[in-house]
Amino acid sequence: MTVSPTPPASPAHRAKSRVTRRTVIGAASAITAAAVITPTVMATTNDSEDAATDDTKAGTTSETFPKTRAKAATGEAPVEAAFPIGYVGVRWEGTSAVSGGGIRLRDADGGQGDWQDFSASGCSETNGGALLISTDKASGYELKAPDGSTRLRSLALDTQQGPGRKVAVPSDTTRVRGVAYLSRAAWGADESLRFKPDGTENTPPAYYPFQTIAVHHTATVNDDPDPAATVRAIYQLHAITNDWGDIGYHFLIDEAGAIYEGRYSGDDGMPAHDGDGKLVTGFHSVGYNIGNLGIALIGTLTEQGPTDAARESLTRLVRALTRLHGVDPKATVTYTNPVNGNVKEVPEITGHRDWFDTECPGQTMYDELDRLRDEAARG
Repeated sequence: MTVSPTPPASPAHRAKSRVTRRTVIGAASAITAAAVITPTVMATTNDSEDAATDDTKAGTTSETFPKTRAKAATGEAPVEAAFPIGYVGVRWEGTSAVSGGGIRLRDADGGQGDWQDFSASGCSETNGGALLISTDKASGYELKAPDGSTRLRSLALDTQQGPGRKVAVPSDTTRVRGVAYLSRAAWGADESLRFKPDGTENTPPAYYPFQTIAVHHTATVNDDPDPAATVRAIYQLHAITNDWGDIGYHFLIDEAGAIYEGRYSGDDGMPAHDGDGKLVTGFHSVGYNIGNLGIALIGTLTEQGPTDAARESLTRLVRALTRLHGVDPKATVTYTNPVNGNVKEVPEITGHRDWFDTECPGQTMYDELDRLRDEAARG
């Protein structure tokens, strides 16, 4: 595939029309010495496209991102939405299998598509499963639940066409240990999703010493024409549908090599950490989240590896993080969860399947982890 040699300044400048295909793709799942960097500026948002921006903070520029629109449903009954559906998030309980499950889409003209089986390339859960399905601006859909499943739920999502939100985005490149990344504001994170209707934070940040890194794939479409929209869709699913209060990963990386800041970690300008270098707890590896930093590559890496640009960004980020915390990328360590007592002997740099029974991060990516460890350890 053709990718840009360097990541663009902001995903807002990379929006393209979605390719005319409909691919069933799996979504990631989970339960549950500080560096000098350019400070991350929190997003300020307004739902009006024409809202005044006189209060934009110094050091930021105002950019417009689409407000996410969503419609939740339960069961197998047909669903229609008043907006073009870009993604459908699907969750169920009772089994981690996808056999028997499928989706049938309705296009904008009312035409009914063929049934498509659910993909098994995503991440299973202890008592259920989750998928994120790319639907190419469908007008509706209906589902078939996987065999043996219960409590089938779905969420129609539009993260591309909604009303504009003004966001204050850092004018200068944000960096961690010299590695450029896109702040939450720069990919259009709606910070209101982190809060309950009564204004309290759903999952307040909790910080613990760093221990390990876990590599994931999002099991979403490859050759993604708008990865920032995919990140916003994952954010909505994790924060609201899964009730995690935020996106589960600490960082995400797209095929062009752009690195996205994931879970909110405070206002001190240190992504994924507090000012003392402790790691904010994410939601990406069931039972093993505390002290475990999650990095998700956007795409499905079961039969193909990451692009050269994504691989390079992953290596640079892992190298920077392991040096920040003074650990050996090639070491084997004893991870200990200080809250639930779980103990596991794992590599310092793991794949999601090292923690849990899942296909993630895809067989091809998993086979590359030794190469990643070697490259990260080099000066």
